Amino acid sequence: MTAETLAHAPTPPGAGIFSTPSPETAGVHSPAGRSHGLPATGFPEGRVPAADPRHFLALEGLSREQLIALIDASARERAWLTLGEPNRTDLAGVTVVLAFIEDSTRTRTSFEIAAQRLGANVVVFSSAASSLNKGETLLDTVRLFEAMGAALVVVRHPSSGAPAWLARQLGTMGVLNAGDGMHEHPTQGLLDLLTLHDAWDGRFDGRRLVIVGDIAHSRVARSAIAGLATLGTRVTVCGPGTLLPADVEQLGCEVAGSLEQALDGVDAVLALRIQHERMAKGLLPSLSEYAGLWGLTPERVARMAPHGVVMHPGPVNRGIELAHEVADGPRSRILAQVANGVAVRCALLKRCADAVRRPHGFTIEVAAR
Repeated sequence: MTAETLAHAPTPPGAGIFSTPSPETAGVHSPAGRSHGLPATGFPEGRVPAADPRHFLALEGLSREQLIALIDASARERAWLTLGEPNRTDLAGVTVVLAFIEDSTRTRTSFEIAAQRLGANVVVFSSAASSLNKGETLLDTVRLFEAMGAALVVVRHPSSGAPAWLARQLGTMGVLNAGDGMHEHPTQGLLDLLTLHDAWDGRFDGRRLVIVGDIAHSRVARSAIAGLATLGTRVTVCGPGTLLPADVEQLGCEVAGSLEQALDGVDAVLALRIQHERMAKGLLPSLSEYAGLWGLTPERVARMAPHGVVMHPGPVNRGIELAHEVADGPRSRILAQVANGVAVRCALLKRCADAVRRPHGFTIEVAAR
């Protein structure tokens, strides 16, 4: 795999996987006002690597049975978490490294709490105060952790495919994808599925969900579409034409021309965060115009089915993506999503650690490579 395969977002200084910086991705402009094609998976010829229980890299490629099993495991972890009991020892002696090359609050904190609740040793790796700023590659850094006996690494990286590439290079360490470029955010996708499982009484088949916002740049949208399509849910996307990929239908969803049209009778809506830098790049004229056309207001939400729920991955730009009344209203499941994130990450850490399951400590065989 080459550096070009992974470069779907500029890599900040010191965050490179390779010994040379990854080039910035050239924009691919498309007709009908849509500015971006689908982000590449980061896998050769678009294929997801063969399933390895040490790793959790994407929802794309998982079967219905696998998704249901993960949802059920997460629900069991949630039931235990709600009891407020002392930390368990499932991951006792296991070191989990949190390597977040991009900023994160919810995902990083959620993984840290989950690992601690299962009894793991947690190392929070800060790229800003590391040898990455001295020219060391991310792969070399992660291999150091592997040589020190770390069993799992949780990776967030601006380059699509970076966690999968790392998984191929490491000998024993498990890799969990906490968001890679514009590719996927699979743990967010799974917690969204758990939240919908609760709201929909466990039935995904025949349900309808709308995703509104910046579809072109959203790894959250891609994971949601992959998981929901596999479970039989009909997904519709909508948003400004400049923020819709030209070939988004290839993911297994439909496109609506307006938010009002999309929301009629739907069972759920997932609003995406609008990043302010999109205006600087000319993809949005103004946030106020976006809010006027695509923001979720009480009037628009009233078009949904009576049982319909509102979701958002956070952080929420109130008054832009969601009105205050919607974010705090009875349909909102935003805090439930946050709570479900800890349960989902408990289930995934346990699954991957069980697959790795090697003694904690220095390993000569690894260090000798």
